[in-house]
Order: sequence, then structure tokens, then C-alpha cells
Amino acid sequence: MLTKLTGIGSLLLRPTMFPISQFCLSDDGKHWLRKDGKRVRAQEFQEILDQRQQGNLCEGKKLMAWNSGELPLNNGVFPPFLYGKGTHNPWVISEALLCEFRFVFDASLTISSFSLNDSMHLSNQLGRVSHVTDAEKRIWEYVGNSHLGALYGSSFFHEINSSHLAKLMNCYGKYLIVNTTKNTVYPVIHERPRSWKQRIFHSSRLKKTMACVDGTESSNRRLDCSLTDQLKTSAPLDYPFSLESLLSVVADKNKTIVLAVAGYSYRDMLMSWVCRLRLLRVTNFMVCALDHETYQFSIFQGLPVFNDPSAPSNISFNDCHFGTKCFQRVTKVKSRMVLQILKLGYNVLLSDVDVYWFRNPMPLLYSFGPSVLAAQSDEYNTAGPINLPRRLNSGFYFARSDSSTIAAMEKVVKHAATSGLSEQPSFYDTLCGEGGSNRVGDNRCVEPETNLTIHFLDRNLFPNGAYLDLWLKKNVKGACAKTGCLVLHNNWISGRLKKLERQVLSGLWDYDITTRMCVQSWHRTKLMS
Repeated sequence: MLTKLTGIGSLLLRPTMFPISQFCLSDDGKHWLRKDGKRVRAQEFQEILDQRQQGNLCEGKKLMAWNSGELPLNNGVFPPFLYGKGTHNPWVISEALLCEFRFVFDASLTISSFSLNDSMHLSNQLGRVSHVTDAEKRIWEYVGNSHLGALYGSSFFHEINSSHLAKLMNCYGKYLIVNTTKNTVYPVIHERPRSWKQRIFHSSRLKKTMACVDGTESSNRRLDCSLTDQLKTSAPLDYPFSLESLLSVVADKNKTIVLAVAGYSYRDMLMSWVCRLRLLRVTNFMVCALDHETYQFSIFQGLPVFNDPSAPSNISFNDCHFGTKCFQRVTKVKSRMVLQILKLGYNVLLSDVDVYWFRNPMPLLYSFGPSVLAAQSDEYNTAGPINLPRRLNSGFYFARSDSSTIAAMEKVVKHAATSGLSEQPSFYDTLCGEGGSNRVGDNRCVEPETNLTIHFLDRNLFPNGAYLDLWLKKNVKGACAKTGCLVLHNNWISGRLKKLERQVLSGLWDYDITTRMCVQSWHRTKLMS
């Protein structure tokens, strides 16, 4: 069927939902059978289908197919929908209808059955669930898509009723496209027609054909499907997860999570960081949102995010770069959240969103064992110790959930709470001693009360933003490949915009801010041109 329609336009297949598990096809594929092997009569089978069609097909599954061609489906940016969670399909249909780049029609009347590997959705369609389902617990996904549908495109401002679509149907063995709202019937021919305005008005079969159309329409009535109603939601956009439940979903088999803490002014850098981790197949990350805007933005992007209720207020649009009062307040959120997660029994790799990951550093970080906190060094001199006073970078470190680490982190958080500086000096002064009194060798410290070892990571593998002037190289990626970089920190630069510009121009950027989608390999040439 689809090969016959090549070149026509957009095709919407809206399958009828019915209890497919109650029946199976015979070996020859010609008859439906019950579970006991008895054949189902055609009339009985059709009655079941007709009964199922009385449900709300607006909320049902839709299979959409589009012919190849140069014209896009819609005129604008496609929202970052959570696929299959409501609004997604009707939004696409509505936008395709509004822009009129393609011819859109409904082919649901040509489908007698459809099998979906989605038992939860199927059971909901059949009305078998009487208690609170997983779908109801995850209502935030549908609310999020509804918000996105209202923010993007023109569907929110134009009433589009998908039940008014032209329909593909079969009358007496002939496929026709019928638009009942315009009282028009088009024959489906194998070749691309010269004009879709070739209507069957003077055919001797017109009367018979229209009787078939009227009969089919009356026995397959559709509910009005208004996308605008779906977009007018007042439900708050909020995850139904506590921090504990979110950790249990996100953490890997070693009970480890990668934590990022971000405010709204850093949302694009956050997404580039997320895109990079996804490309590396690192999925055990979480975002601590410092403000409501970041929280909602993260949900729209499908990120595992939670709010810190004790985060400082009025930082949503501030440029919290190094040295500002805002920066000092924000950094203290990080150590406090890490401590909270450690106490819940999870290991934490804290990574600032301006840390670019070339490869997954977790295998190396795991090798340090318990009672060791592995942290990036902020020392930029190429020779000499890397554990000098206040050279511990608190923007990238790995902490295990053990008694020594938890006790030491409690001391750091307590020290930072009474300090007028950022949390970074508190890390060093607490763990390595003021002036470095707890230093051991050139790359370690040992906190005497907790017996926690602080290991300063090899800068060739974990370089900071000033080491070897890597960010000044013409080919930053190539220079890092020579040193064996696992990550590269975009620090030692003042101002968010300068930091953003440096990272984008270097090519170490994985997010398209115009489409709000991750940049794929085939996009990079266009992005850098």
C-alpha cells in the first residue's frame, strides 16, 4: 500500500486498538482464531473492531509515514518532545496541515488490526486498569509535551481538528481519498496525478461510491480531536520523584552518579555537556537545578533533574562567573548536595558543565579504591608539585560513599558555610590543611582526622584550563589527543560569554541552540562553517 502512495504526500495511519492478545492468525494467514483454536467469524470480528473504535482515538497510538522529498513537514523548529507521551503526534499532524507543505490524510479506515509492543498503553486503552498505573505516576511526561506543544509552532493559535482530515478508504475494491467536509472524492492512482482537483463528479459510479463513503463514515465515527484543548493545560510541570527515587533510577550498577549543578544562564553549556555524555554512552548523570527556570528547562529536555530547595535565590539570570558573590554562593550548593547523596549510599563524580569529556573517566577513577577522593589539580605550572596550597579544583572530583569520605565532606561543608569565599578554598584548607600542612609528596594529601587520602589527578589526563595553554592551540582537540586528555576543564577564563565563545570556536561543542537538539556527526561541518 505504501509503495502505491509514494509521492502523494504525508500519510497518517491511525490504527484501531483492540485486544490483539485474544486472537491469532491461522497458519495460512487468512483467518483469525481464538486462543482455543476456534475460528472467529468475520461479522463477530468486525463488531469487536467497531466497539473498540468508540474509544478516544485522539489519545490512541498513531503511526505516521511520510514520503521522501525536499520539503520539510513543518515550517519551524521541532520541539524536543518525549516521544510517544502525548501531544507529539497530533502536533506534527497539526503543523503539517497548517504549513501545507505536504498533503496529509488519514488512512485508519484501511487498517483492520495493529500490534504494538506496548503492553502498558494497550491495557490502558482497553480499560483494564482500575488502580493508579505507572502511566498516571508519569503524568509529568505528558504535561511536559503539552507545554512544549504550546511553546513551539503555531498550533496553539490555530484550531486544527484532525477528525476533518481527508481519509483513505476502500470502496468496492477501489482505494479513494475522501474529504467529507468538502464533499470531494479523489481516486488513488499508481502514478502521481497531475492535479488533486480531478474529482469524481460525472462518473456513473458516483452515486454508488458516495453511498459506500456515507456508510463507512457512519459506522466509523470519530470523536473531534482538538489539539488546542490538549495544549491548554494548567497542570504544573514537575517530576514525581524524590531525590532518593531518582537516584535509584539513574545510578549505574556500582551505585555511582555523575552530578552537575547548573543555573539558567548556563543552560546551553549544560546541554552541550549532556549531549557529550550521551554520545559517550554515559547515562548515569543527574542535574541539580539552582532555579525554577533550569528545572523546567531540564524537564523539557528529558533530563533527570531535581531542585535544591536551599539553593540561593535570584540567581536565574546572573552571570555567576568566578570571583562574583553569586559564584561563591552557588559553589557551596555543590558540596552540600554531594554530601547528601553520599549519605544516601551513592558514589558521586561531580563535574562542572564546563568540563568537556573526551572519554569516560570512570574506569580510571574507580581504580583509586575506598577512602580516596580523586580531584583535578588547578596548578598551571608544568613543573613542580600539583598539590600546592589551594590548587584543588572542586569542579571535578570523584567521592566514594564510605565513612572516611563522608566525614571529610562534612568538615568541608561546615567550613564553607562560615567562609566568605567560594567552596574551593574550603576543600583545600580542610583536607590538605592551611598552607598545605597535610601534603604527602607532590600529588596527595591525607586528612588526619578522617584518614581520607586526596589524590590530585594527572594533569595530562585531567588538564585544567591553564595547563599547557591547551585552549590557545589552533587545534584544541588534536593537542589534547597528544597529551591523552580524558577531560578538559574550561576554567581559568573570566566571564561566561568568553568561556562559551572559547568552547564553541574550539569545536568542543555538542548542542544546537536553535533546534535544542544534540549535534550529530553529520551536522558538524555545517555548524563550523
